[in-house]
Amino acid sequence: MSTEADFGGRDDDRVVELEDDTPVLPDQTREDTDRGWGERSWSNDDRLRDERPPHWD
Repeated sequence: MSTEADFGGRDDDRVVELEDDTPVLPDQTREDTDRGWGERSWSNDDRLRDERPPHWD
């Protein structure tokens, strides 16, 4: 029969150094985007700039 002493102690005491900072899971899934819902991803900003009234300049 083996004991904890045979394996060098408990796993809680073991230090694990992670070299990669890449996230394990993405912040947003593909289904959680406009494209995932079948919609176009577009911005209304260009149209609003083009239609800006001249007296705003």
